[in-house]
Amino acid sequence: AYIHPGAKLGVLLELGCETDFVARTDDFQEMANQIAMHIAATNPMAISEENIDPKIIAEEKEIYKEQALAAGKPENIVDKIVEGRLKKYYTENCLLDQPLVMDEDITIKELISNAVLKLGENISIKRFARFQIGL
Repeated sequence: AYIHPGAKLGVLLELGCETDFVARTDDFQEMANQIAMHIAATNPMAISEENIDPKIIAEEKEIYKEQALAAGKPENIVDKIVEGRLKKYYTENCLLDQPLVMDEDITIKELISNAVLKLGENISIKRFARFQIGL
C-alpha cells in the first residue's frame, strides 16, 4: 500500500512471488514502492493490453481510423497509422508498458524483469487499485 503525502491519494498493489523470503527483502519492497508511486502518478487503466476490454480497443481503433481518413491519409497506410496510435494508447494506459516515472529509461515491465534477475524468483503484478479523494 502507498499513501501519497496529503492522504488524498492511495494505491493498493498486489505482487506475486514464489516465497515470503523474497517478498520481505528490501529490494522487493523498494520495487513495490516504486510501482505503487508510479500508479499514483500515472493512473494506468490496466496491467497489460490483455486486461483492457476489447470493446474499448475496438472503439479506439475506429476513432483512429476515422481521424486518419478525415486527415486525407491514403487508405493503404491508415492501418499502419491505427496500429501506431494503438501502441501509443497501450503505452499511456497499460502499467507494464509505461516508462517508470522515476526513471523514464525503463518500463515497469523492465523494472520487474531486473528484480527477477536480481532476486532469482518470478514476480508478477496481480492487481492494483488507485483511490483518490476529491479532485
